[in-house]
Amino acid sequence: MSADLLVPETRVLAVASHVVYGYVGNKMASVVMQLLGCDVAALNTVHFSNHTGYRQFKGTRATADEITALYDGLTQSNLLDFDVMLSGYAPSAAAVEAVGAIGMDLQRKAAKNPGSFFWILDPVMGDQGRLYVNDEVVPAYKNIIRYADLILPNQFEAEVLSGIKITSLATLADAITAIHATYNIPHVIITSVQIANLSDSPLPNTLTVIGSTTRSNGSPRLFRVDVPALDCYFSGTGDMFAALTVARFREAVFNADPALRTTKSWVSPDDVPATELPLAKSTVKVLASMHSVLEKTLEARDAELRAIIPDESEQLLNESERKKTEHLRESKAAEVRVVRHAQYLREPDVEFQASEWRAEDLPEQFR
Repeated sequence: MSADLLVPETRVLAVASHVVYGYVGNKMASVVMQLLGCDVAALNTVHFSNHTGYRQFKGTRATADEITALYDGLTQSNLLDFDVMLSGYAPSAAAVEAVGAIGMDLQRKAAKNPGSFFWILDPVMGDQGRLYVNDEVVPAYKNIIRYADLILPNQFEAEVLSGIKITSLATLADAITAIHATYNIPHVIITSVQIANLSDSPLPNTLTVIGSTTRSNGSPRLFRVDVPALDCYFSGTGDMFAALTVARFREAVFNADPALRTTKSWVSPDDVPATELPLAKSTVKVLASMHSVLEKTLEARDAELRAIIPDESEQLLNESERKKTEHLRESKAAEVRVVRHAQYLREPDVEFQASEWRAEDLPEQFR
């Protein structure tokens, strides 16, 4: 592989779940970052046979003490030369706190060298209007995200963190502004918004990613990228987005003014417009890669399902058993073909551009 296709040399501590089969959590994140040239140290918070979307799995969850012990092992051997930490799913409130302590310790160690360490946090709590973690995980995340540099909530998680129900473009802007203000987060990306479901949206069948980097006065610089929605549910897309963002954001920072590399949290000067932010430039590449890989996965899924000839024994199953068999088959067919289509990670075909948020969509105090 040509060195021209690799992102700047980056050492990543990736703290997330792991599965034996398929691509979610660290299984997805590690391979994506490695294919782009990052050196990844994976600290796994769970070890499952497969992702939970199959509705059945085996495996174990790491305790907070086990997570801390692994980090202590790295510390005692001076293995902490990380440029970026990417943290994802943690199985309990105590585990969230343990992950937060790791991020804060790495920040303290890098405090004398602004910009030398960056923490991207995916606050994995739920989706589609419901939590899939225990209630006590929510306050644990609220306590630690204020220390992160960039957070990647989905629409539901943004509502939980901001306390604002997102029902329109205006309330979406309100939610991002509230997250910036409440937690003092420099960068926010809401990774998936079904714009067609919002009351004032003109865009049907569209998935929109909304991002922002604050100015020095705390006001948001909002941008959006719209992509066509694909008619399939894929597991692991949030992990794929986060991993690509690690690589592409660092690449965009290195391609910007060299002073940005030594600026705390990589926050661009106030005169940089929203669409020229490194976060915006990285997001268009991230979404280009994802859309191509998921399109190819959808084609492969459909072909796999068409090729299946039901076994005669399936005819003897009752309705419940048949539905279970079909669900397992469909879940397997929809596993993301990330390795097979690695060329789209390295050489994204950028079709979708970032656009600046309209002034009328900003909260009143920032218009």
